Amino acid sequence: MINEALRLIRVFHDLKQFELADRLNVSKSHLSEIESGSKTPSLDLIEKYSLEFRIPVSAIIFFAEEIPNAKRGEKARTKVASTVLDLLSFIERKADAKAVSPVSIQ
Repeated sequence: MINEALRLIRVFHDLKQFELADRLNVSKSHLSEIESGSKTPSLDLIEKYSLEFRIPVSAIIFFAEEIPNAKRGEKARTKVASTVLDLLSFIERKADAKAVSPVSIQ
């Protein structure tokens, strides 16, 4: 889930992977692996996102999918995080659809 949150943060700010990789001083391939979920972001990388986008680290960590020995509130936290990601994905789709829709000529 954190990988999708990081991808949506980048997309929301209209950045390509290579642009963000340059800003965060990481390779594009590393960023791609993070966003695809094949690698887990380090705390150092999360802190870089926090500084770059002025988002509290705690807000980004909120999307960490697995927490060892999850307690009673874990299901609620996971549901809220999932709902927020769904909302951001919906906004992304709407923005993409608006970008490709033809402009009417009057």
